[in-house]
Amino acid sequence: MTLSKRVSIVDATLHHEAWSSFKTVTVDYRRSDGQWQRQVREIYDCGHGAAILLYDTHRRTVIMTRQFRCAQFLDNCDELLIEAPAGMLDGAVPEERIKAEAEEETGYRVHTVERVLEAYMSPGAVTQKVICFVAPYTPQDRVSVGGGLIEEGEDIEVLELDFDQAMAMIGNGQIRDGKTIMLLQYAALNIFKPASSST
Repeated sequence: MTLSKRVSIVDATLHHEAWSSFKTVTVDYRRSDGQWQRQVREIYDCGHGAAILLYDTHRRTVIMTRQFRCAQFLDNCDELLIEAPAGMLDGAVPEERIKAEAEEETGYRVHTVERVLEAYMSPGAVTQKVICFVAPYTPQDRVSVGGGLIEEGEDIEVLELDFDQAMAMIGNGQIRDGKTIMLLQYAALNIFKPASSST
């Protein structure tokens, strides 16, 4: 049975709509035992996004950004967040949008990107899906200082990190962003060999 045959939307009340939207949705859901149950959920929709990990296998480095995130600050996070470059799709083709976003944020111009995974970051309440990419880079690919767009409130520091250092930063809590952790784990499994066996 498809999910559409197990869910009936009873009501949807829009509370706010600007850059994002917030609504309360009431559904009747047919449980696995065949019984119907009414559920009320608060849903936040800010559109889909994309993220990218830029990597250099020869020097075992990756590019990260560090920036202010208001939501995390309000959650008592008193540090700038370290992340993979990312941005909203705003209706654009993901492959083209992430290339532009990488250059805006980091100053590196990448030509070939590989889509490696898609993830719903907080499926209990948020509709957003993040499409994740990886791309090789070299020092010669840097065409500007990056830093993001002032008009979008961006004030981004560009970090070039040793890959093993970046992985260690997950364990010690310096990297706490979900999409970034997933991309680094992907790279550990598929891109970088252990330092002891690299050539």
